Amino acid sequence: MRPADPLGAVRNLGILAHVDAGKTTVTERILYVTGTTHKRGEVHDGTTVTDFDPQERDRGITIFAAAVSCDWDGHRLNLIDTPGHVDFSDEVVRSLRVLDGAVAVFDAVAGVEPQSESVWRQADRFGVPRIAFVNKLDRAGADLDWAVASIRERLHPAPLVVQSPIGSEDGFEGVVDLVRMRAWVWADGRDGGADGRGSGGGVREGAVPEVLREEAERRRRVLEEAVAELHPGALEEFCAGSGLSARTLAGALRDLTRTGEGVVVLCGSAYRNRGIEPLLDAVVAYLPSPSDVPAVRGTPDGADRTQGAGRPDGADGVEQERAADPDAPFAALAFKVNATATGRLTYLRVYSGTIRKGDAVWDTGARRTERVGRILRVQAGRHAQVDRAVAGDIVAVVGLRSARAGSTLCAPDAPLVLEPPVTAEPVVSVAVEALTGTDTDRLVAALARLVEEDPSLVVRTDDETGQTVLSGLGELHLEVAVEKIRRAQGLDVRVGRPRVAYRETVVRGVAGLVHRHVKQDGGAGQFAQVVLDVEPLEVASENADGDLGGSATGFEFRSAVVGGRVPQEYVRAVEAGCWDALGEGPLGGHPVTGLRVVLKDGATHVKDSSEMAFRTAGRLALREALRASTMALLEPVVEVTVTAPDDAVGGVLGDLAARRGRVTGSTTRAGAAVVTATVPLAELFGYATRLRSRTQGRGVFTARPVGYAPAPAR
Repeated sequence: MRPADPLGAVRNLGILAHVDAGKTTVTERILYVTGTTHKRGEVHDGTTVTDFDPQERDRGITIFAAAVSCDWDGHRLNLIDTPGHVDFSDEVVRSLRVLDGAVAVFDAVAGVEPQSESVWRQADRFGVPRIAFVNKLDRAGADLDWAVASIRERLHPAPLVVQSPIGSEDGFEGVVDLVRMRAWVWADGRDGGADGRGSGGGVREGAVPEVLREEAERRRRVLEEAVAELHPGALEEFCAGSGLSARTLAGALRDLTRTGEGVVVLCGSAYRNRGIEPLLDAVVAYLPSPSDVPAVRGTPDGADRTQGAGRPDGADGVEQERAADPDAPFAALAFKVNATATGRLTYLRVYSGTIRKGDAVWDTGARRTERVGRILRVQAGRHAQVDRAVAGDIVAVVGLRSARAGSTLCAPDAPLVLEPPVTAEPVVSVAVEALTGTDTDRLVAALARLVEEDPSLVVRTDDETGQTVLSGLGELHLEVAVEKIRRAQGLDVRVGRPRVAYRETVVRGVAGLVHRHVKQDGGAGQFAQVVLDVEPLEVASENADGDLGGSATGFEFRSAVVGGRVPQEYVRAVEAGCWDALGEGPLGGHPVTGLRVVLKDGATHVKDSSEMAFRTAGRLALREALRASTMALLEPVVEVTVTAPDDAVGGVLGDLAARRGRVTGSTTRAGAAVVTATVPLAELFGYATRLRSRTQGRGVFTARPVGYAPAPAR
């Protein structure tokens, strides 16, 4: 029955898992069983509702988080099918930020896989209650107990198994509900119904078969004991009698799920449409509604929005709460932006208040007022227009031109800034350029749109190489982004590795180099004579330990001229000329660094000497001196911090050594090893993929530039 509280009839949940665990198939079966769709979508056929992007269908994986809505047992379920590949983890984080609960899907054969672990930790960080669904019980080698053990050992929650499988592998045909002690059996070759209760013929609910009763009672006893250990109310009833009633057990499971002390575990086979109806019942029974979660907290935004406006509501910077109340001031968080052929869609989670078509909202990020054109109930790639959205809703709106993922939208007279999701730092970069010069402006616009839709992508222009560099969370992430430009914009794009910004330095300089600059072509001529010493710059004290190979960077100019033989204004011109010469070195035209130039002497002409003449003399003299010096090539070096499981440290250290890395520190923290090393930047291309391969996707790294070191002879 529908609760008296309208918000109590809403569930905002995500489907989380490792790639290929069956998230999208679970979502498709939910849509089918609830009657939202009338044909089962299949990933391998490219007919799914949520994987509607052409790249998702071509690759057979979820790339973009997709929102859908359906109804079950008088409740509205707003689902977000999230990506499972590590390269798209930022989509998962932004989705978790706006969800009240989640279903974590696990493969019954593989158990907890690396990305399962990652998304579980992300859900922990946001405090999102979860239930677990062990999928693919019809596969050879499927083992519910083994999968549950891996959940306990790898994720460390208290797994509360509320179902027992009927049959195994190919013979898997149903489950026993241990809470109500009822059996669900799905007939071969028949689908679950689409009438909102799955009663259209495929599933049959009845008493537990006698042959399974003893095993079911044993598992029920284990469940009761586990719940009694964690829940005081259940413990009291358990000790007073011989067990727990179904009502007490269900209430305790709901409490433990919402506090995060336990995780309810269900099982089934989404592909064969078995276990979906009980899963939906568990979502309604155990996961929280918007009214069950704490009120959202934010910081008042008291900036003026119109001329003469002041801080409203007495905003003083103290955090405020907004309850999930349709009558409260409007506040929502934008968590996704998507540019479509029909307009720019901004996906919102409404935390409080009500929004209607035509309403004005204040964008705290862009600091401007926007007007809502349309409000859409989203079904992945399809949309249905609605008149309004209230607290607890997840909808898309059309008409917002400046909102970005993470922007807070609120009532203009009650501004509030909600905490945005943290965007991951990019770790992989590629250089991109249009094949034809006429397409350059189109490429710039396309890249700007990409960054607008996906904040984890970063575009920058390298000041030294002139390349346009696109950075992201992985090689597949960048490959998908570039392919999106090609398909959506019809642009031919060339992709390559970013060029490394090398430097040249002086190893052994020259002394007393004399250069005379004389130019006479009618009228006033040019005359300047300089005597230069060029020498390496000493290594800075902070680098004296050799971490960067003992190479100093920078440029120093000094004048040792005596007797006024070179006037001070000409000395400054010589220094400017030397700076001009540093732009290109003799080895490969790279900028020159790490040297000191001393002006020892010079000569002037009473009529032909000028600042321009001495600047030219300084430039040509230093170029000549560099050609006469012993030079070396320097390459940029970064400090890499790698976090990896203890069992993968050996492989990580070996890979760093193969990349000419020098380990500078190693510590252990929370069961993981943290290794710090200095590595040439050129050796880091492709490292993200290699690290994930060596650590089963559990390794991560950060990098920061720290200087330059001698490059090996090429």
